[in-house]
Order: sequence, then structure tokens, then C-alpha cells
Amino acid sequence: MTKQINILSTKKLLPNQKQYLFDANIHLIEEDFIKTTFLSPPLEGLGEALIFTSQNAVQSILQHPKWNELKSKNVFAVGMKTKDLLTENGFNVIAYTGYAADLAEIISLIYNKESYTFFSGNLRRDVLPNTLKENGITFNEIEVYETNITSKKIKSKVDGILFFSPSAVESYLKLNTIKDETCFCIGETTAEALENKKIKNIIIADKPSVENVIDEVIEYYNN
Repeated sequence: MTKQINILSTKKLLPNQKQYLFDANIHLIEEDFIKTTFLSPPLEGLGEALIFTSQNAVQSILQHPKWNELKSKNVFAVGMKTKDLLTENGFNVIAYTGYAADLAEIISLIYNKESYTFFSGNLRRDVLPNTLKENGITFNEIEVYETNITSKKIKSKVDGILFFSPSAVESYLKLNTIKDETCFCIGETTAEALENKKIKNIIIADKPSVENVIDEVIEYYNN
């Protein structure tokens, strides 16, 4: 790599994640474009099984004084990291998928006799609850975290931008524009948020994880 590559991450990365980029001679700028606040609602009227579609929902529940009482229930999850966090804390994960749409389909086809509680955030997408409703699945929803937009103006010229959620796309575009930068996305729903704004230079990670996004960045600029 001859030219200095500058990339912006729309969330602050862990030290080991940054190291991969430094080792590849990629200069990193990082800012948190969204802020997550955990809530502690009453855990009442729970279904027979639980649904988590994000690590944030799991982390919020783990801070709840009654979280240990939930471990007797079967759990369905979106994302390997979400599943790992649940398993590490003693939850029994029956099924997990990369995307909410796939999980909704599995529940509707195979596990449709149970009732569910979906632990969600305030900006959650409609695909999972809508599919469950359409298929007559009994469920309720408890909001356990809030995502707030924390937009910042980026003055530095960057070659690539890392996006990890549709909310981060929305936050970035409030004060910034995307011209010829390459956008690296954690998954299809994040990429769709960019496509809706007519942005073309999009690369989606093979698997929806931060590490896979970083792998895509390194591979792209080393080639």
C-alpha cells in the first residue's frame, strides 16, 4: 500500500479491532454516531420463549435485577455475537440466524406453538414482529434499550466509512455527505439504508460482525 488510506468508523472499536487496521497500515478515525441507553422495565407477562435480535438487548437484560429468572426459558437470537453472549451467561439458545427475517421465518415454520417475548430497542425494524403477527404467533414486546442519534461533522477526508447499523447511517448523513467514499456495512439492512439514499459504493461483510467488516476493509485496500 503506497497511498495513506484513511477510514472512519461510525462507532469506537475495541483495541484488538483497531490493531488489525494499524497492522494493515490503514489510518483510523472513529466516532460514536449513536448512543445506547439501557432501560430497566418490569419483566411481566413473559412468553414461554424469549427473542433477542441484538447484543444491546442482551446487555440490557443482564443488568436487570431479575435477569437470572429468565434462564429457564428457551431463547431465539439474531447474530453470532448475540448468541455467544447469551450462551456465556447460561441461556439456552435454541436457534439463531444472521438476520431477523430468517429467524422470524424459522419461528413461524417450526416453533409456532410457543408464545414469545421480544426484547427490543426503540429503533427496531418491523420485519420480525410483522412476520410473527402475519403467522398468528403469540408474542409481546418489551423495550429494553434506547438508541439515540449523536451526529458529528467529520472534517477529515476519508477513503472509506464503516457502518454497523441503519441508525448510524442516518446519524452520519444528518451532518455529512457521501460522495466517492467506499461504505463497508455489517449487513444487508445497514446497506439498504445507504441504497435508499442512492449511494452506490457499498461492500457488505460476509458475516454480520465487526471483525468481518474490518476484514473486508483490509482486503479491499490491500488489493
